[in-house]
Amino acid sequence: MALRTGKLPPELLKKLLKNTGARDPRVVLGPRIGEDAAIVRLGGQLLVLKTDPVTYASDMIGWYAVNVNANDIATRGAKPAWFQAVVLLPPGSEERLAEDIFKQISNAAKELDIAVTGGHTEVTPGISSPIVVGDMHGVLDRGKPVLTSGARVGDSIVLTKGAGIEGTAAIARERRKELVKAFGRAFADRAANFLFEPGLSVLPEARLAVKHGVRAMHDPTEGGVSMGIYELGAASGKSVELDVDRVVVLPETERICARYKLDPLGLLGSGALIATFRPADADSYVRDAKKQAIDAAVVGRVVPGKDRSKAIVGGKVTPLSFSERDEVLRVLGQ
Repeated sequence: MALRTGKLPPELLKKLLKNTGARDPRVVLGPRIGEDAAIVRLGGQLLVLKTDPVTYASDMIGWYAVNVNANDIATRGAKPAWFQAVVLLPPGSEERLAEDIFKQISNAAKELDIAVTGGHTEVTPGISSPIVVGDMHGVLDRGKPVLTSGARVGDSIVLTKGAGIEGTAAIARERRKELVKAFGRAFADRAANFLFEPGLSVLPEARLAVKHGVRAMHDPTEGGVSMGIYELGAASGKSVELDVDRVVVLPETERICARYKLDPLGLLGSGALIATFRPADADSYVRDAKKQAIDAAVVGRVVPGKDRSKAIVGGKVTPLSFSERDEVLRVLGQ
């Protein structure tokens, strides 16, 4: 079967993840579907490891790479500490492009108190735009790691900020002329600035979630909020009920999705955090998040059974719709 762009189908991925190399008892958590980062025990510490590529928003690709990888370390309840990257440049690239990417990586890392430890750079045949593959490491000194698979029946599901934040910024940057013509320069500027406001980083809300007894955390990326919430339920061996009407969709995201006929819940979702708590802890977390100017809302709950995930829209219950292929691909044509 020929593969299309986007995440691999879950059944194929299950088969591939059986190939785990040599056995090592220090590996606490290895490759699993839906889990954001691996965990290795080194003495009294837990080392958290993540790798993730960035292929969109080429004008800020280095900045993206640091933030999306840091997010996945944070969802483990750990602090991101060290970053390195493979930077692949298309033939004919100017030196200035390489310099810009390296500066973006350094600036983003400084903002998050992360050291850049190395990597690899080359001009690569067969690609038409830059690709940055990030590799982030972090440390958990004490406490238990938070897993995507930690959700329990009865947990409330909280979503921060809103759906499609990353996708909104990517489309605004790649289709700026179209959006300026359709909605004006100020609109296009606001949408492109979603990288910074509300922002891609979820480190503040992830740290706050740990203080409120979070049980599971997940960073929605490709496939958006719908895919992320489905993955959290599947990784936990449970199902979810998503109240779609409670999911925040910011006006810029809503208008861009309407123009290109996209589902905002299926649009690149970095910048939002999906987390589950006991119901009382969820309410407390939402209140404290809002005090820190982080929008958050309870958008669903974890329910028993597998493959029974549902979406509730206007009181009507339907099976939860999700796709490994992100909605952004319908616009960017990759």
